[in-house]
Amino acid sequence: MNRHDHESDNQPVPQDSPQAAQQGESVLSHGLKQRHLSMIALGGVIGAGLFVGSGVGIAAAGPAIVLLFVATGALVMLIMRMLGEMSAARPSTGSFSVHAEEELGSWAGATSGWMYWLMLCAGVAAEATAAGTIMHTWVSFIPAYGWVAIFMVFFCASNLTAVKNFGEFEFWFAAIKVTTIIAFLALGVLGILGVFGDAPGTSHLTGHGGFFPTGAAGLAAGLLTTISGFAGLETVTIAAAESDNPSRNVARAVRTAVWRIAVFYIGSMAVVVTLVPWNNPKVATEGPYVTVLDRLGIPAAGTIMQIVVLLALLSAMNANIYGSSRMAYSLVHRGQGPRFLGKVTRGVPAAAVVASCLFGFAAVIAGIVWPTTVFAWLLNIAGCSVLVVWSIVCLTQLKMRRRLEREAPELLSVRMWGFPYLSWVTFAAILGVFAVMAASADGRQQLAGTAVVVAVLAGAGHLKQRRDQRAAVTD
Repeated sequence: MNRHDHESDNQPVPQDSPQAAQQGESVLSHGLKQRHLSMIALGGVIGAGLFVGSGVGIAAAGPAIVLLFVATGALVMLIMRMLGEMSAARPSTGSFSVHAEEELGSWAGATSGWMYWLMLCAGVAAEATAAGTIMHTWVSFIPAYGWVAIFMVFFCASNLTAVKNFGEFEFWFAAIKVTTIIAFLALGVLGILGVFGDAPGTSHLTGHGGFFPTGAAGLAAGLLTTISGFAGLETVTIAAAESDNPSRNVARAVRTAVWRIAVFYIGSMAVVVTLVPWNNPKVATEGPYVTVLDRLGIPAAGTIMQIVVLLALLSAMNANIYGSSRMAYSLVHRGQGPRFLGKVTRGVPAAAVVASCLFGFAAVIAGIVWPTTVFAWLLNIAGCSVLVVWSIVCLTQLKMRRRLEREAPELLSVRMWGFPYLSWVTFAAILGVFAVMAASADGRQQLAGTAVVVAVLAGAGHLKQRRDQRAAVTD
């Protein structure tokens, strides 16, 4: 059967599950609800990168970090709109990887899928390491790597149970983070108005070197930090396939999550650079949230934020294990990986969950044994992976939208704004980010390592595509 024969169906269905069922394979359960998806969209991206890592961006770009988050937020909003359009029309556990394979070929599906898997697994390692370090400061008789092992086992076990348990974990984790950010914004506004002492006015925005204190070089360094802060938002389009109404739920989640996250990020950065000097060393070392709360005189600010950061790390770790396991499951069932990873137990891709956790733990060990070589190389490639994925998303959406308009326009319940112009603008912006990276030595090293991995994955996917074509001719 032609891969597009099912376009005549009026109702979109998850692309992985029904096809797998027709081939006699196990399928995933559908235990996620709309409230789960909304919080997964928020929780997967609001992690330690906002609470702590954004301080590095502020130190690099100064008050202009607000403009960088506006620009990056707009880019992410366009990417998510494209993802929402494709996922609402054709829900799939493999999300953009499945769509890329159908529209561009196996090379695109394999490259985007495995690059995203690598990014999520590297994220699991980084988050587990940071969480273990925090716990070691509180309970010192257990080493940091011991806490990492505990977290890995716990979240591996929780992801091996029904998917609704993952949804509940992520719902409450994300609820705590969102509540913290709203409280922070409220306190920050009161601080700006002078409720907690003298109102700062614009002294920190225009003083200390001005609004652009570090020039173009600082903006370039801060740009990469802001982009990495949004990585992971795509997981909601993966999770939607395991909800009761994938098309409707992913459309709602995408419409609401992006602007909320943009407000949280942009609002938080605006509060920070207004209330404290951008070059305050505590902003980068202790984190912008702690620095602001200390400035406002909030008692035990450091301890409060450590608890929130720990929860943020565990939440992101949980979401990344989920997303990586589902992406691996989808890739395997499309013949893009070892078949043993496709084993499903009680509606959960158990083998893929275990494999993703083991890879994450191996990366943690690499961080202990080879912190400046293997682990650094892995993090560099993971940091670039999201740009590779976004590039393929743009090209996929451009082709898929035209095909759907011809063959099944009724499936376009979510439409990309200003098509095709904004789709091409988004793609050009991503190429611009690659160009900015190429202008620095560290960026070129990052791009070179990523290019090698992309070439290997794309080559393997192309070989599979040619084998499939020859098999089709033979049949």
